[in-house]
Amino acid sequence: MTGSRTSGRALACAVCAIWAACLADAACGGAQRKTDADPVPAPPAASANGGPARTPSTPIDQRRDAACEQLGPKLTACAVEDARADLAAGKITKAQLDRDIAPEVQRKNTEKFLEACKGASYSSRQVRVLEVCFHEETRCAPLLDCLGHLSDKPAG
Repeated sequence: MTGSRTSGRALACAVCAIWAACLADAACGGAQRKTDADPVPAPPAASANGGPARTPSTPIDQRRDAACEQLGPKLTACAVEDARADLAAGKITKAQLDRDIAPEVQRKNTEKFLEACKGASYSSRQVRVLEVCFHEETRCAPLLDCLGHLSDKPAG
C-alpha cells in the first residue's frame, strides 16, 4: 500500500503486535474460573437520571488500569523503536517513518491499547505479570518476553 492509507500503518502494526502479545490470554486463556473467595458483584445502582450508575472499580480493576496506564506509553515507545529499526533495515522510507511515528498516530495507538487493556478481564496473577514486567524490564524485547507470561497456565 502507498499514500495516506499507510500513514501510521507500520507503527499501528507494531503496536498491535505488541499489545496482542499482552492481551493474548484474554482470548486464548478461556473463561476465568470463579472461586468461593471471589466477591459476588452487586447489581449496578441507578443514577440520578435513571440510567445505570458506574459501578466502582474493584481493587484488581484499579491495579489493572494502573498497569495499563504505565504500559501503554512504553509499548508505543517500543513500537516507535521497531519502526526506526525498520527504517535502518531499509524496510520503510524516512517519509513513511515520519508518518508512522507522528505524535497523533502514537497517541491514537496508545489510546487503542488502553481501551483494550482496561477492557480485559485479568486474574490477579495476570495483573501481577503486568505490574512486574513494567517495573523489572526496561528494554523492549525483554518486556515483551515478560508479558508473554500473561498466557501461562496457573500452577496447581
